[in-house]
Amino acid sequence: MKKLDLGEIKSYFEMLQNNICTALEEEDGRVRFVADDWTNANTAEGSTRIMCSGNFIERAALNFSHVRGSKLPSTASARYPELAGATFQALGVSLIIHPLNPYVPTAHANVRFFIAQPKVGPAVWWFGGGYDLTPFYPFAEDCQHWHQTAFNACAPFGPEVYPKFKKWCDNYFFLNHRNETRGIGGLFFDDLNRWSFGKCFNFVQSVGDSFTQAYLPIVRKRKDLAYGERERDFQLYRRGRYVEFNLIQDRGTLFGLQSKGRTESILVSMPPQAIWRYNWQPEPNSVESKLYTDFLGAREWLREPLAL
Repeated sequence: MKKLDLGEIKSYFEMLQNNICTALEEEDGRVRFVADDWTNANTAEGSTRIMCSGNFIERAALNFSHVRGSKLPSTASARYPELAGATFQALGVSLIIHPLNPYVPTAHANVRFFIAQPKVGPAVWWFGGGYDLTPFYPFAEDCQHWHQTAFNACAPFGPEVYPKFKKWCDNYFFLNHRNETRGIGGLFFDDLNRWSFGKCFNFVQSVGDSFTQAYLPIVRKRKDLAYGERERDFQLYRRGRYVEFNLIQDRGTLFGLQSKGRTESILVSMPPQAIWRYNWQPEPNSVESKLYTDFLGAREWLREPLAL
């Protein structure tokens, strides 16, 4: 059985960041990621990679971070009161892709590892992560492909894994104040330590490695579709929902800010442009309205993908 090795986890996360950056650069073909390697008073280190104004990418950011602390932030200690006062380390890779073309969905993914050392007793560890898709003008076949790839990544670890983590994703990426899902979901998991360390780590690698398989085929189909001011305007409006979720509900954003993480790297997930309108709704039976009526919400894409 593989033993817990923080160095091995860190090496994989750094490799995953590099691999996804390379794949996106090759797909975009115009610009490359700019790396900003940083440290923070011996309590954190990382690398923030930014791509802007590409052929299909308006802004993309991939963060690797390794944070160490002497006391859990309130977001974590509230969930795990038994770990109050514990020292901790958190490592992870997170990414956000804001495409230029409104027919290409926004994509988000992250994988992370957390370990806490209480004053008394053994260390406590877990993995978390997943990925989700936020389309503006969705296609049913793209949603099916996204979820099929997620299913395939989970399949070697048991038939119950995809349904559980798919449902968790639907529930997590739900804007309570809007009563709507952020997008069409994918996978979300946290506190993963129910298997051996080796199996948990293998699962996280399966999820991380499958992201480009899930996303890039959709990009290739949609990035050259013609669009105009109407589509761009709706994209910017829906990006507002993304901002609302990240700043109000997202655990990672709140944890990062409360643990005195690097603010620029935490908020780099924000889109370069977004708009808000008072009490606006799309016209009934418009193509924009179909996002709300046919795609948002917890849908079983692998059982009913062509019912639209």
